[in-house]
Amino acid sequence: MAVRWLCSLFGKPFDGGKRMDHGGPQQQQQHPMEQQQPAYHPQHPAMMRLYEIQKEVASLGPQVCTFSGLQNDRDYKRLERELTRLLLDVDQVDTEGKPELQGARKRAAQEVEGLLRYLEENATHPSRLAIEQLSYEARQLVDERVVAPQRAGGVTEINDELVDALQELVLRLTQVKTEGRVPLRKARYRALTRLCAVQDVIEGRTQQQTLSLPLSGDTHEAVNCINQVMVKVSVARSQLVALLMGLSGRDSCAHLSRILTEMQVELDALDVSGNAVIRNYRKQVVEEINGLLKHLDLEGEGDDTRRYDLAQNNSIREIEGVRAHISHLREGVLRHCAMGDLSFRPKAELQGLLTQLDQVDTAKNPCIREARRRAVVEVQAVITFLDLCEALARRQPGPNEHPSHRAVWQVLGSLSELQAQVLGFDGKRVDKSYMILEELLTKQLLALDAVDPQGDDTTKVARKQAVKFAQNILNYLDMKTDEWEY
Repeated sequence: MAVRWLCSLFGKPFDGGKRMDHGGPQQQQQHPMEQQQPAYHPQHPAMMRLYEIQKEVASLGPQVCTFSGLQNDRDYKRLERELTRLLLDVDQVDTEGKPELQGARKRAAQEVEGLLRYLEENATHPSRLAIEQLSYEARQLVDERVVAPQRAGGVTEINDELVDALQELVLRLTQVKTEGRVPLRKARYRALTRLCAVQDVIEGRTQQQTLSLPLSGDTHEAVNCINQVMVKVSVARSQLVALLMGLSGRDSCAHLSRILTEMQVELDALDVSGNAVIRNYRKQVVEEINGLLKHLDLEGEGDDTRRYDLAQNNSIREIEGVRAHISHLREGVLRHCAMGDLSFRPKAELQGLLTQLDQVDTAKNPCIREARRRAVVEVQAVITFLDLCEALARRQPGPNEHPSHRAVWQVLGSLSELQAQVLGFDGKRVDKSYMILEELLTKQLLALDAVDPQGDDTTKVARKQAVKFAQNILNYLDMKTDEWEY
């Protein structure tokens, strides 16, 4: 049917409401008896009415399949209301007791019920609620630290604590699982886009705080005007942050855009010819305005599927290519080490992969940044494993070696064996092998904690490094099993 075809454009084919999958509803199989029945005459009044209803359902299909809001959203209520009306219209179709018409009406009802179910499932999905909760936490943070002080006539204090808190929220958003569902991917992308825009604005403010103070009005007659514009820009910055986080009930992006554009016109009209210092000062303020304007085009952000379907992103493809190369090298390293052969040391090749990852364009997309970070961790895990294997092979303890120092090296030997198992692990957290590895690594941490340096500085440093090494292995094991997705 038309709705199945439309939904297939936005995820998976439509199933008539029986079973839901990642991108959309799945197609329903017809009953064998229904497949054998011939189509009823299309000019029959009941069939014509069902066709009319089906056209309306087809127009709502794409909207349902890409709706990324919650149940209290206006669009949700509108879609639910219209689909419920269509379901009642289908129920009122007179089939005259004829099986063919009854089958057609049943299939039409299933189409509408499937859309209703899909709409509700995505709006109430645990991941969608998690996205909303993180967005709420971000709004609270920004309101308390940025917007409220500005509205009260005070000065917004931008510090590392605020920047770190925002970054933590961005990271948590990237870790929300969408199961490949288009509405959930879209909701996560839109929340990330706005939060990253706020990050950018705040980082811009941090940089602006380090600039020289506004010039004295005695320097040039245009300076007073530029200084006044700078004050307006500071207010506009807080208004923009409020808009991005949904904390502004009256303002709109279009209104703020007009205000900023008027500031630009005002600055362009100033005669600063012949004075390079004033020209640079005006240029600095204009760049500040342009930096705010670029974030005001977010109303339709996320409507394009290519924006949030990162599997098609060129940077992600490049990262995946590097990860495939890492996997090949890791297998080779583990295979040679298992045979006691330490001659295979592709450290130069691994360093080259780190350089390649460093050059990947993330376009400030937090999901791409996280994908690159994880790939970097994978490379570093292999490099540290090779370094430890080489250190253990070169180790020649002397007769006067401190007993505590020897105990640390014994733990490092055990950690080397466990790290090889972690590098080769390809399971889940519920697997028994995962639990065993986690327990053994924890025991090594406890063994290190029990080492008494007895005042030996070398042992203190070695134990500290060994603890960090063990923790890194545990973190890597967690990363491999957290089922993160783009």
